Amino acid sequence: MGDYILKIYIGCDHRGVLLKNKIIKYLKENGINVEDIGIPNDPLDDYPKFAFKLGEMVGQNKGSLGILICGSGVGMSIAANKVKGIRCVRAVSVDDAFKGKNHNGANVIAIGSEATPDFNLVKNMIDTFINTKAPNEERHLKRVNAIERYEDEH
Repeated sequence: MGDYILKIYIGCDHRGVLLKNKIIKYLKENGINVEDIGIPNDPLDDYPKFAFKLGEMVGQNKGSLGILICGSGVGMSIAANKVKGIRCVRAVSVDDAFKGKNHNGANVIAIGSEATPDFNLVKNMIDTFINTKAPNEERHLKRVNAIERYEDEH
């Protein structure tokens, strides 16, 4: 699983600490190079700082991917998508993870610790996200390129 990935960065706010630790353990057990972004958690932390830092780390390390966790996954995905070069999919299903990567070129996945309490589903979403190829169909590439052009021009 994931032998073509250079590194996976992971970060979470206070609502995702337990899930983050389980994911790190799972990835390491499967030989994946995973790195916590290193911002300490506290009960009043704010998700944007985690999303921005992880987005910057993924953006600076070509070929890497990111995993963000908060209660719903929504806030993290919104914040991460503000970082240039980041396309973050909020996933609650394996299909979301697949289409986010294969159709939309996502390089970060946001997961809700409360929205997705089934760890087997989380593992399947992460496995799918890691192992799915980037867009290669013309219709998908055209759309991703349009997003990248807009980002570069604005």
